[in-house]
Amino acid sequence: MIFHSILFERAEDGIKKETLEAPAFFVDLNLDQIIDAITADKQEYNLKPFFYTSLNDIDAIKYRQEIMQELGNKSLLENIRSFALKMNTMRRYLTLIDKLYYKYHKEGWFLEAVEIYCDAVNDLVHDLSLVDLKSRGFLAFREYLTDYANSGRFTSLLAETKKLKAGLSEIKYCLLIKGNRIKVRKYESEIDYSADVEETFKKFKQGAVKDYRAKLPAASGMNHVEAEVLNLVAKLYPDIFLNLDNYCAKNGDYLDETLDVFDREVQFYIAYLEYLTKFKRAGLKFCYPKISNERKEVYDYEGFDLALANKLFTENSSIVCNDFYLKGRERILVVSGPNQGGKTTFARTFGQLHYLAGIGCPVPGREARLFLYDRLFTHFEKEENIKNLRGKLEDDLVRIYDILNQATSNSIIIMNEIFTSTTLTDAIFLGKKVMKKIIQLDLLSVWVTFVDELASLSEKTVSMVSTVVPENPAVRTYRIVRRPADGLAYALSIAEKHRLTYDHLKERLM
Repeated sequence: MIFHSILFERAEDGIKKETLEAPAFFVDLNLDQIIDAITADKQEYNLKPFFYTSLNDIDAIKYRQEIMQELGNKSLLENIRSFALKMNTMRRYLTLIDKLYYKYHKEGWFLEAVEIYCDAVNDLVHDLSLVDLKSRGFLAFREYLTDYANSGRFTSLLAETKKLKAGLSEIKYCLLIKGNRIKVRKYESEIDYSADVEETFKKFKQGAVKDYRAKLPAASGMNHVEAEVLNLVAKLYPDIFLNLDNYCAKNGDYLDETLDVFDREVQFYIAYLEYLTKFKRAGLKFCYPKISNERKEVYDYEGFDLALANKLFTENSSIVCNDFYLKGRERILVVSGPNQGGKTTFARTFGQLHYLAGIGCPVPGREARLFLYDRLFTHFEKEENIKNLRGKLEDDLVRIYDILNQATSNSIIIMNEIFTSTTLTDAIFLGKKVMKKIIQLDLLSVWVTFVDELASLSEKTVSMVSTVVPENPAVRTYRIVRRPADGLAYALSIAEKHRLTYDHLKERLM
């Protein structure tokens, strides 16, 4: 096996040029909130470009699913975290070097960084040898790592590092301080009287006494006096310090590029799995969806909006799950019902599920089958933009026209409350025109609308309705179910709840 990347099995599938710009639909689907939360604690890895890049191949998605599932092994996950921690420490040392002034101080920290790197590699080789790996990604990586650890390049680096560390640890010297002068000479086996002095004065100690010893701050810095002392020590031991100079000059490119990339890329999986932990503890379900680029019979059971769930989780509020499915020639979910009933959240969920599945991640839900789309489009309500001199209706028409011109039969379109700025008659007329074009394209779509007539326009449309508590229509259940649109907006119950009916207003104004 040839290892290219823990994110992409084939070299040609990798990201050609990383971008920090999220796809256009991210804000509408609240995917920006999800990715922000996932990557918040791992800013140093710059993971967002990985989450901004969809996969267009089912096998590439399965490659990631295998790795994500393998990391469910707690032992393996801890092994990778341990490796990442060592690599992070190594990078901190290298960053520190750029801030230091003195030659041997820099070289000492460089030696420490390389030693940690060598330990990280050897420890991971050992740890992975004890794990029964099954995913293509980790099997190929283990093989690459083992070959690298046994290569002449690494073994010579390891041997040289250990030899140099051992040589430096054997250096002993004495300081003779008189006034403002310091004399440095080799240690000549002088007797250390520290223990004798402590023993002599031990009999004078009575109970707890004040400690008069100076507290020297622990720091990585070196002042000019210490630097000059070190320069004098180097003159006393020229051979070992010459070896240190040559070591640093020769091994500036010691870091293996593939391991460096792996250390960053594997955080894509770890960050996502860590983000899901709190939801799983709360009893919410996640699954690895079946992916198809041919069958459009999609479904998800017990799914939910991951962005909203994160918000509700912090507020200790309950999270409502919903199901959906499309079978046979069904392609379009038309969602209607009362305001504030969860319709937009349902539409976002559909989009989130397909996007997260398209980058190889587990998705909210007990079981799912999803479609591998070529492009995902959203049309959500936006404020009027005075710069384009278009009214809201015209802007809606221009935007949906652009989407329909770009969409293919393999695209997904998610629309939320389109044509709300016009009359009901015009909304029905325009809605049917757009719906017929979507039906003609035979693509998957979710359409949140107040126009109930769209729900029964074709055999490809499926009506879903947000429900309320029967005995109290003002209370929303946030459950979206398959059933014919009933034409009820429950406006009166909302008005009564907020004391905005004619009688309530009349009573307050009188």
